[in-house]
Amino acid sequence: MIIEKADFAKKVGTNIRNIRQSTGKSIEQLAHEANMDPKQLRRIELGQINTSIYHIYLIANTLKINISEIFTNIF
Repeated sequence: MIIEKADFAKKVGTNIRNIRQSTGKSIEQLAHEANMDPKQLRRIELGQINTSIYHIYLIANTLKINISEIFTNIF
């Protein structure tokens, strides 16, 4: 099954937001710790942009999760 790019970005963003919230971190905290712009992270969480695998890696590393958790329940 192929998922549309916009739907994929939204689902990835939702997963990132849910994981971030479960850790109690704000967007600003996570962005700072991952060395990212908070506006960019907000847009990723909202599924407004497709981000690089490197940014996904930074987010996962900062949240201390396996990168695969970000892609859970996508399909």
